[in-house]
Amino acid sequence: MSEKFLILPVLFPIIAGALLPAFRFKTRKSRNAYTEVMTLLTSIMVFALILFRPEGTLEVVNLAGNLAIVFHLDGMAILFAGLVSVLWPFATLYAFEYMAHEGHEDTFFAFYTMTFGVTVGIAFAANYMTLYMFYEMLTLVTLPLVMAGMSREAILAGRQYVLYSMGGAAFTFIGFIFIYTFGHSMNFVYGGVLNAVGIAGKEDLIRLVYVLSVLGFGVKAAIFPFHGWLPTASIAPTPVTALLHAVAVVKAGAFAIIRITYYCYGTDFLRGTWAQYTVMTFAMITIVYGSARAVKEPHFKRRLAYSTVSNLSYVIFGALLMTPMGLVGGLSHMIFHAVMKITLFYCAGAVLCKTERCWVRELDGLAYKMPVTFAVYTIGALALVGVPTLAGFVSKWNLGTAAIQEGSVASLVGAGALLVSALLTAVYMLTPAIRAYFPSKDFDSTTLEDAKDPTYRMKLPLVVFTIAIIAFGLYSAPLMNFFEQIATGAL
Repeated sequence: MSEKFLILPVLFPIIAGALLPAFRFKTRKSRNAYTEVMTLLTSIMVFALILFRPEGTLEVVNLAGNLAIVFHLDGMAILFAGLVSVLWPFATLYAFEYMAHEGHEDTFFAFYTMTFGVTVGIAFAANYMTLYMFYEMLTLVTLPLVMAGMSREAILAGRQYVLYSMGGAAFTFIGFIFIYTFGHSMNFVYGGVLNAVGIAGKEDLIRLVYVLSVLGFGVKAAIFPFHGWLPTASIAPTPVTALLHAVAVVKAGAFAIIRITYYCYGTDFLRGTWAQYTVMTFAMITIVYGSARAVKEPHFKRRLAYSTVSNLSYVIFGALLMTPMGLVGGLSHMIFHAVMKITLFYCAGAVLCKTERCWVRELDGLAYKMPVTFAVYTIGALALVGVPTLAGFVSKWNLGTAAIQEGSVASLVGAGALLVSALLTAVYMLTPAIRAYFPSKDFDSTTLEDAKDPTYRMKLPLVVFTIAIIAFGLYSAPLMNFFEQIATGAL
């Protein structure tokens, strides 16, 4: 397939989303049909490109010299674009029922669809320029989603999201300038692009800029202490929080960190230096901190938000081990966490949508009124804890094994952080399930008379994702082989 087609799944949903309000659909059904068809067509385009992968690159526009918007489909692009293209159609289907009572649906689905295209643009980016441009566009198209409903809390959450993102953009722009100045190319090349002659005598300065770049991209990946926007953004509708916490925004941050580490600076330049240990320390602190805050958090969605804070740094920690096995662990958790966390958020959203209950203490006895929702939640929770035969066990095993094999003091401390986090994860994830199945003795079941499972539009994604969690736990060999090819630079 010609590389000219790489532009299609980027522009198509952006244009389709921008045009959605102009059609003025007379019925919700017709608007939903349009949105789902546009989403499915975009996913089909992505998978067609993956199956018939073009070898070349597509230069869309050259601004000056190395400053060009360029797309390419390598292993990392296939991984990230494939992930979002599988999850987005189901996420959209779920959103139809959830948003029916939220209002401003045309605006919501317009930006929801546009975000798909921007995320694919991040995945397909062939150089730092393209990644940076679409990364900042992601902030712009997701801001209206964070502020959906325009309540006072939503507006404050949106402001905080923008302020954090602007700070992160400043750090990443410093990295952009240095790669432009000291790299022999802006393109992503496995092993890095730094000019050895040009950086001679400036190694510590370049490593400092790398640390700043990781922290800049780490804002969207919710690295401590730049994580505050993420729990606050849980005020947004659940389809948005699932999008932010499981698929587009936070994974884009982790994806960008992997890109600059392996494809700009290069692990040979970074491994064993103070820069590696500095960013690893940030990741390890975040792993434990996020889990500890989740244990203390009584709000159901915010508890899951702090869980995301912790688990995104699992991905980053694996990548920052700067070994092939570490990257395999990071990539496997990047994929499996996305499936697990979108499932868990959708369970929390189903509870909120059907019962208006948002606190963990309010979940008593709900499993008997919402059996599908809480069966799915329990499986997802066990998977996130790392119970064998479920997806979370595979990725956590990979991460722990990689940390021990690496053998440095920092990596062994990181393995300890993973164990502490696993224990805390069991506490904060299983508590809601235990309350739902085993309510207190003074529980009044008459308070749940109106509670029930959602319709098929919300249940179908839950069931499909749960099957995926089990399937990945039982048979993940093909994916692991794919991750190994990416981690060794073969794809």
